[in-house]
Amino acid sequence: MNFGSSEDQDETGIELTPLIDVVFLLLIFFMISTTFTKETSLKINLPESSGEQIAEQPSSIEVQVGAESEYAIAASTDGAAQPLINSNRDTLKRALSEYKTQPNLLLIIRADRKAPHESVIKVMDVAQEIGLTNITFATKQFNE
Repeated sequence: MNFGSSEDQDETGIELTPLIDVVFLLLIFFMISTTFTKETSLKINLPESSGEQIAEQPSSIEVQVGAESEYAIAASTDGAAQPLINSNRDTLKRALSEYKTQPNLLLIIRADRKAPHESVIKVMDVAQEIGLTNITFATKQFNE
């Protein structure tokens, strides 16, 4: 009986290298298969349209008009909509004035179908005052 000899014993242990490889493969799989949705700060129910969609979008700024006449602005660079503090004309004008120096800027008005007409016209008036004349309206595709 040889109790003190450790030379003949096999070392048992857990190999971490294959485990780390599997974890990285799972991480890469989930990163690739994840879909990202564009979140808006206002809940908007768009009107429907049967027109064609624009294939190429120029640089744009989006003004969202909620059902209760609240406004939010989203730049095309980051996509995150920033709600305005209030619905005053001066607040909207200050917020849009930051973008008036960009050439060929497209102003997209994304208004809820229940938004008051006055709120949409206010956005158009302010845009005209500061020199943003390239304006379009966002709608969702009408499916027959």
